[in-house]
Amino acid sequence: MSYRSNSGAANPGCSRPSAGSPRRHSAQRGSVAIWLAVILVPVILGLLGFALDLGMLYSAKGELKTAANAMALANAQNLIGTDAATAAAQAAGLLTIQNSVVPGNQYNFHGLQIGVTTGSLVSTISDPAYYAAAADAIASGAPAGSAAVSQAASAQSKYVRISISGETPLVFWGLLPLASTRKLAVQATAVAGVSAPLCLACGIEPFAVAAVDQTDTTDFGFTAGTIYSFTYSCVVSTGFPPAPEPPILGGASVEIFYVLLNRLNPNNTVFPDETSQAYQDAAGGLPGSTSTAQACFMVNNTETIWVDATVNRCGLTVAPVITAALCGLDARFESAQPSSCNAITNIDTLSTIYSPDNDVNTYTVYTDYAGNGRRIITIPIVDSLANTTSMTVLGYRQFLLLPNSGDTDLVPGDTAGRFLGMYIGSVAPISTGRFDGCTQTAGPGKVVLHQ
Repeated sequence: MSYRSNSGAANPGCSRPSAGSPRRHSAQRGSVAIWLAVILVPVILGLLGFALDLGMLYSAKGELKTAANAMALANAQNLIGTDAATAAAQAAGLLTIQNSVVPGNQYNFHGLQIGVTTGSLVSTISDPAYYAAAADAIASGAPAGSAAVSQAASAQSKYVRISISGETPLVFWGLLPLASTRKLAVQATAVAGVSAPLCLACGIEPFAVAAVDQTDTTDFGFTAGTIYSFTYSCVVSTGFPPAPEPPILGGASVEIFYVLLNRLNPNNTVFPDETSQAYQDAAGGLPGSTSTAQACFMVNNTETIWVDATVNRCGLTVAPVITAALCGLDARFESAQPSSCNAITNIDTLSTIYSPDNDVNTYTVYTDYAGNGRRIITIPIVDSLANTTSMTVLGYRQFLLLPNSGDTDLVPGDTAGRFLGMYIGSVAPISTGRFDGCTQTAGPGKVVLHQ
């Protein structure tokens, strides 16, 4: 009879680790890590791809928005209240970007041309929409011509809305059914137009006229469409022989006197001579810093006459600095300078800086004017003209320079300093200034972004 013992030692070759052994836990953790990697790596890559595509979309949006802003600002700067304004404005807007129609080179997006189809990526520039009111220009979602959005005719246009779109390629989003075309259209809009009336205006001309009616805060008593004969202020002589006021120029119905306000910059090292500076002031309005009075005018500030632009007895020839200023006005009509301007220091250099207007015709209706705004002057309106005492600036208003009757320019050598100007109110924006510091219900503004 045989027996088998159960008390022998376990066979090492047939042993298994217990459920709680360290080796078992290590194996389980390794399996979990592998499965997590299998699951999470695609998720992480997907999130990275999502971030990449989103970044590209935001980048394209920013570039398109920058271009839309530039187009809107350039466009609105040319809205000067004429029948030809919107056509000129649209052309100016297109010049700010790179496209196949106009050779601009300043803006694109992701290296692609704005407004051009590149491969399968389409970019479009919608026709500008023009408005007389900022609220209509800002309103979005309403169709053009609806009750909510009223587009304006060219002469009434003060605000423009620009819309640009461009397709951006997708890297990871293209794997989703939502973006099966592997591209997405991004759109940017911008609204620009005239600001509130300016309290401080820079780069305007230093000719000053007295308000006809100070209680009229809209036009100061001037009549829109009226052609005025500007004459430099003079004193009527009572001696012998008497010297009456100069007659008004042909083509005008009303005579108005003006003085030249002092904008001589004694620190100017490039063109220090006053005749050169007066020429520049009148040829285009010298730029000025809003932190100084140089080349700027402020409502309610006091001003004095240009020292050498004296008010003479009527019948005497105006001072040379006044003739220099009229030569500057004449530069808006022609490139060649008349012989009466030869005495201006640096005239050979100065005459090459300023280009004439592209329309030098005479008009009796301002909206018919088809020029680029070079003939528009923005001048201070003061309480009264004074020779030796100060004058207070009440506001700024605009006139369209007109050529002398039967001519295509004015006469800078006119002994009375006369020229023609049609009163147009506050139709054109000016380049620089601030609209804080005074209460103005009317007057020119500057172009700003409204959206």
